[in-house]
Parts: sequence; C-alpha cells; structure tokens
Amino acid sequence: MIRTKIIATIGPGSERLETIAALIEAGVDIFRLNFSHGTIETHSAVLARIQEARRAVNLPVAVLADLCGPKIRLGKIAGTGFEIFAGDQLRLDADTTPGTPERVGVNRPELIQEVKTGHRILIDDGNIELRVESTSADALQCLCIVGGRISNNKGMNFPDSDLQVSTLTDKDRADLQWIAGHEIDYVALSFVRSGADIAELRKHLPDGSPIHIVAKIETRHAIDCLDEIIRAANVVMVARGDLAVEMDPAAVPLIQKDIARRCHVAGKPVIIATQMLQSMVERPTPTRAEVSDVANAILDMADVVMLSAETAVGPYAVKAVKMMARIAAQTEAFSCGSASTATILSPETRPVTTAVGQGASVLCRELGVKLAAVWTESGRTARLLSKHRVAATIVGLSADAVICRRMSMYYGVHPMQLVRNVDNDEMLRNLDAALKSAGLAASGDRIIVIAGTHLDDPGATNALLIHLVA
Repeated sequence: MIRTKIIATIGPGSERLETIAALIEAGVDIFRLNFSHGTIETHSAVLARIQEARRAVNLPVAVLADLCGPKIRLGKIAGTGFEIFAGDQLRLDADTTPGTPERVGVNRPELIQEVKTGHRILIDDGNIELRVESTSADALQCLCIVGGRISNNKGMNFPDSDLQVSTLTDKDRADLQWIAGHEIDYVALSFVRSGADIAELRKHLPDGSPIHIVAKIETRHAIDCLDEIIRAANVVMVARGDLAVEMDPAAVPLIQKDIARRCHVAGKPVIIATQMLQSMVERPTPTRAEVSDVANAILDMADVVMLSAETAVGPYAVKAVKMMARIAAQTEAFSCGSASTATILSPETRPVTTAVGQGASVLCRELGVKLAAVWTESGRTARLLSKHRVAATIVGLSADAVICRRMSMYYGVHPMQLVRNVDNDEMLRNLDAALKSAGLAASGDRIIVIAGTHLDDPGATNALLIHLVA
C-alpha cells in the first residue's frame, strides 16, 4: 500500500464502469471530473459509475470536480485555420465573425482595455507568441514573434498583463449548483489570483457544505499571493501547464518545490499536476525523464500526484496508474520516515491538535510503531499527522463516509469507516477487531491511538495512547 495519493482524470478513455473499477484496483484514490469538457449529463453518468465501482470494493474513493475557469480563447477561424509566421501582423478584436490571417476575435473582448503596448500574448500553450504594438478602444495590433498554426478556440495567456476577469464564470456558477447537490468531495478553482477568489467560491456553496476547495496555482499573480491562498484553501494544486506558460518554464521546478514546502509547513495537502506521464497518452511506457519527474514530486513532499490526459483520453489509463504507483512505492521506500522529513508545522486554530500530531510523530519514530489510529470528526488530525511523513501507517477513523472520502487526499492515511464507542475499553476492542479484519494489525502489535476525550466537542483531539492490539 503506497502512501502517495493518485488522482486520475476521467474522460472518453476511462469512463466505462469496467475501466473505473480497474483504475481503483490499480491504486486511484481520487477521480477528477474536468468541467472544461463534457456536459452535466455526462458528468452525472460518470459520477454514478464511480459510486457503483467504489461500493463494489468498499473503498472511500473521493471525487474532485475541476471548474473550467475564465479561460481566454481565440474565436472561430474561417476554414481549417491558417499559418502565421514571425514578422506577420495580426489584429485581435471583439468581432465575432470567423477569423482570417489579418484579424481574429477573442472570447473576452473586455480584456482589450487591459493589455498594454509591449505586452506578450501567448497562444496554444505558448507555441505562438505575439507582441502588442499598438492598442485602440476595440482592438490590439500585434506582431508575431514565434509563428505557428492558428485554429478554432485556441487558448491564450497574457503573462505581462494584470487582467481583471472574474475567476468564476457564468458556466462555473451553473456547474457549482450541480456540484453542490451531488456527492462531490473537492472542487478545484482555476486561475486563482488571491485568497479573495477562494472566499468568492465559498459563497456559492451552501452553508455547512462538506466540499473542500482546491486552489490551482497557475498564474504569476497566484505566486505573488501564495501564502494567503494557502491559508484560504483546503488543498493546493501546482498546475504546471498554464504556470509554465505564464512564467519562465525554467523557474517552474523551483516554484513547485517552494509551493510544496510552504504547504507542508502549513499542514495543507499539495497536488502536483500536468504531464507527469504524458508520453503514456500514446505509448505503454513512460520516458525516464517522466519517471524522474514523478519521483522528484514525491521527494518534494507532494501529497498527491495527478494524471490528466494519460487517463482521460489515452489507451493505457490503467497502465499509467500502475506505473505511477510503482514509482511511488520505490521513492517512498527510499524517503519515508527518515529524520530529514520530520518537520514542525505552523500551529492551526487548535494548537492542542497540532501539538498532539507533533507528539504522535515523535512516538511513531521513537517506538517504531507499525500503525497510528486517528479518531477524527473532520479529518484534521489525520491530515496534520500525515505531514510528518511517519513510517507508520496512519488509519483515519470516522463514522462519516464523507470524512473518510476527504481523507483519501491525505498522504499516508488509510481511511476506515468505524463508529466510535463512548466507552474507551469498548472502543479499543472494536478498533482491534477492525484493524485485524482489514489485515492492518495483528495481536501483540504496538500501535498509537489518537483521540479526543470530549466527544461533545468535535475537533478537540487531546489524547495519545500507546496500545497493544489484543
């Protein structure tokens, strides 16, 4: 059982029930529904299959809904498109008629007022580069610096411009209504710029919603506001695709390490995403560089690694998950539980819980225990302990299926749905039986049990117990 969690994106290559079941068996902990593609009807059908598959194996597999966000795109292009070459001129405007080699429309014409002379415009993930030579009330006159093929709806990035587009689009708001009414555990917000964007998203979720928010870091502005975004979000994703377009690609590996380090200290899970095993979209084996990329993400203390096109459209979805699990197993054997991974977390709003997690990590290392059982009402204590990278298996215990699925995002945490007894002796007897039945412990094993002594105060974890399994 590996500790690193795996996200697989569902798409045409993996949406059948049999494939979803095989992906769970291969090691998927979270399925991603990408709302940049598909319809509410297709997402509903896929969610029903995920629910059926996880019921069959009785595993708390979580579901992440990834909002489309304010992606800026070119408009429609006449015919099949055209080639643009370095030195060519191209006008970008608000006209909705099909584009030509002389002019092309954009889907968000309000940005024309915010882009300045000299700013770069990148098209198709940076494959084409334009530079703005002049501006007018309704158009940008651009010089082509790096040429390529222009075709329908290509994505655009503006690395030099401070665009004031809303992070939530009308489509996102409509999708959120569906998401809030279904069994979704996490929702990812694209193109986050500040903590205020996270707060805005929360307003569109019902009061008391159990859905946790994933902040996708993919813009220069997000890097400038990184600490406040980490505080506001429940989980952070390093979305390296757009990030590498918005910033110098050579800086992205160091940015990845910095984000992972800050999330580690803050006690927040971090996901590393985009093109981790990209060659497996077309081939059954990854490149050596891709294997190293996944391993280094885990060495950076990523909690989760994500597959996108590899599982969404590629024919080798199950092989890609198995490969990622193999890389994680090898890397964790090298790094997990070493003294160098020990850390002091920033105190949260409940410093006693933070201190209990710190103490449990010390006991796990000093006593060499096999397992730490964590009773939790919200998943917080299991999450904080997971950040200490102990060699012991962390079993997150909750009577709530929602909390168990939430804990599927946490490194090294094995969620288990179990009702806690008020009587501590009875609680331990039931715990021993559940652990032995699951093959996680045997009679005579020394384990650590973490719990709260005040059951009427959820979240008040304040007790550590060294326990011998009966």
